[in-house]
Parts: sequence; C-alpha cells; structure tokens
Amino acid sequence: MDHNNILGTVLAGGKSQRFGDDKSQIMLADKILIDYILAEIIDEFKEVLIVSNNSIKFNNSDKISLIGDFKKDLGPLGGVLSAMKWVKDHNKNYQWIATFPVDTPFFKRQILKDFIKNINFNESDLFFIKSNNTRHNIFGLWSIKLLDRLEKDLNDGERKVELWANNTGVKIINMAFSNSDPFFNINTKEDLKKAEEILREIKNGYVKIPWNELKIANAIDEYIKNNFVI
Repeated sequence: MDHNNILGTVLAGGKSQRFGDDKSQIMLADKILIDYILAEIIDEFKEVLIVSNNSIKFNNSDKISLIGDFKKDLGPLGGVLSAMKWVKDHNKNYQWIATFPVDTPFFKRQILKDFIKNINFNESDLFFIKSNNTRHNIFGLWSIKLLDRLEKDLNDGERKVELWANNTGVKIINMAFSNSDPFFNINTKEDLKKAEEILREIKNGYVKIPWNELKIANAIDEYIKNNFVI
C-alpha cells in the first residue's frame, strides 16, 4: 500500500473530562504529549492532520495541518468525519485516513508499518488494531468511501465508535506483545504518573521499547515475528 494514499490523522478533539486539562498539552518528561505520537508518524505520511477544537501547541512541521471539528460534540467519529471532509474540501487524493489518539506516548512507528503490511485492502473499508484481547478503536484505517455513510449516521445520532464500526463491517488486525503495552493511554493524573514511571524504567534499562518481540496474527492465525531495537 502506497502511504501517499493515506492521510495521517491525530484525533485531539476530546474534552479530557477525566484528566481535567487538554491532554495533548500536558508535559511528559521533556515534551508535550501530542509530540510523542507526532514523532512516530510524521515521517510515515505525506501529510498529517490534527483535529482539535483548542488552540494547541505541537512540534510544528510543514507537513502538519491543524483543523477543528466541523461540528462539535460528535466524539471521535466526528473527528474522523472532519478529516474526511478536509480531504474532500481541499481536493486531496487520499483514499484512506489512518487515525491515532493523542494520549499514547509509547506507540511506535514499526507497529503502524506492520499493521498496514498485514491488511488486505479488498476485505473491508475499515480496519482496527486489536492487541492482547483489547480492541483499539482509535487506531484505525478508514476508507474515504465511508464519508457519506458516516455523516448520515452521525446526523441520525450515532456516537459510539465500536457500534458504528461493527455495523460497517470492520476488519480486525490482531497483534500481540510479549512485554509492555505500546497502547497504554493517559486518561487520568494517575495514568500520567504511571507513564512517568515507565519512562524512568526505560531510561534505567528495565524496560525496552518497543518490546523486543512483536507478533502479529492475521485472520488465519499466521504469526509474523519482527525483532527491532530502538
């Protein structure tokens, strides 16, 4: 799959109600949270779109555009639709949108590469990652062809990503990690403290990121092992 056909999209429009502040802007070690995910995906796409309803800071690049939701309070599905509308309104040639949450500082680009590599694009218009029995509904690949259906369903009141995806025929790409969880996300102040502890362990050599052994299981239970070291 040509990555030039995919728009990288960071969904940063959440209200961060459990955390209390805009999560994208909180400091984790020496940089703000949004810069962790941007650092991993910026070189993988021709352009990266950030969807946020706030005036936020990030490590800027000519490849990054910042937009707000075309309509607020629609949740993550609204952010996806906003990205699709941006593609259409700006006459971009992207056929797919790859979405990422703003609050997962340990996600690594190799996971993205293996995710895309293991997709059969003829099987569905929507793909999500599942790891260690947990489905990650924001780590997804969405066909632009879903725009009209998504807009209609949002207008009809749909807000739940998982329910909408199931009804759309989402295809799951299974991934398993033998050590730490690269999808660990920060929702609370306690999660932030835990992330700080993980970073200290990484610095001291107790945890290796990204997880020495990565196993990806496809639909017929084949496993592809990739060893990589940062």
